[in-house]
Amino acid sequence: MNDSYAQLLVNYCLSIKPKQRVLVRSSSIATPLLQSLYEELLKKGAYVEHMISFEDQDRLFYDHANSDQLSHISSFYEKAVREYDAIMSIGSPFNVKSTASVDQEKKKIAQKAMTDIRKVFMERSAKKELAWVLAVYPTQSAAQESGLSLHEYSDFVHHACMLYNENPSDSWKRLSSSQEKIVQRLNQGSTLRYKHADTDLSFSIKGRIWINSDGKYNMPSGEVFSSPVENSVNGHIHFDIPTVYDGKDVESIHLDIKDGIIQDWDAKVGKDVLDRVFSIDGARQFGEVAIGTNYSIKTPTKNILFDEKIGGTIHMAVGASYPETGGLNESAVHWDMIKTMSDGGLIYLDDELIYENGRFIIDEAADLNTLFN
Repeated sequence: MNDSYAQLLVNYCLSIKPKQRVLVRSSSIATPLLQSLYEELLKKGAYVEHMISFEDQDRLFYDHANSDQLSHISSFYEKAVREYDAIMSIGSPFNVKSTASVDQEKKKIAQKAMTDIRKVFMERSAKKELAWVLAVYPTQSAAQESGLSLHEYSDFVHHACMLYNENPSDSWKRLSSSQEKIVQRLNQGSTLRYKHADTDLSFSIKGRIWINSDGKYNMPSGEVFSSPVENSVNGHIHFDIPTVYDGKDVESIHLDIKDGIIQDWDAKVGKDVLDRVFSIDGARQFGEVAIGTNYSIKTPTKNILFDEKIGGTIHMAVGASYPETGGLNESAVHWDMIKTMSDGGLIYLDDELIYENGRFIIDEAADLNTLFN
């Protein structure tokens, strides 16, 4: 399965060409996949470099780094962001909670230091100068966090990436074609409203661009996303799907928003995480609005890469916008928060009901609604 995964990442997701410079970031626990990736990248004629982390590296950093070290950005990573053709990040945690008890102020310093390089990353990506993909290698820690055995979690990952299909790349191309029709419809609208028993949120999308997320940046993918007009977001929303942020659990998030600014917030678990994040510049505004369309992902696993794609959910990100959507918000933060819509959720586009109970109900979505059946 590692060979099929590598071929999908290199050829479909990144479309690597000869002599392109590629950075692969992961941990040593992902060695079987890294070997397959290295072989495939070399076959494509790429120049490959690696940034490989080891067990407890992140924890050791926060425990012992001084303020200057916390603010330091790897010169190698910065060079890759500014000059390389592609960056591949393979999430493969030894321990997803390794930094859960770290001093939050230290995390804030390190996160703030990433603001400028994150902006460069997003700008080069928007200009198609930098290809990138984020994927996952199944580990025991991630499996435990999701409540699955390692075998079950590996099976979950492979299904979500459509690796069991006869031709995974063709399956993703079909998804892309289906989502493109939805994107074209959304790009004709001016306002969007999310409605649910615990949510009523409206915002303008006028002049913003909806993006077809079809596996070229995230694998797995399956979403359409854009940015709201920054000062147009009004109402309240409840994000019911639990998440992990900086190694800490956050559950049942409630936000009240006026004129684009988050005014009040609460969480059943992890309110202190919200308090810290919302003290960072730009984090109390929204940088992304999105609708998940991958119906092969059915249950949350506390991994945002998968959970935000769940068919029948929406998500919004506080913090930085993606420039390609026309969004203007800048921040060191980009945190996706997810809400279930399959139990009565409604979405209105310019007052027209286009989505009900977790499914688009417009003609443009006909192919998408049969893809995973």
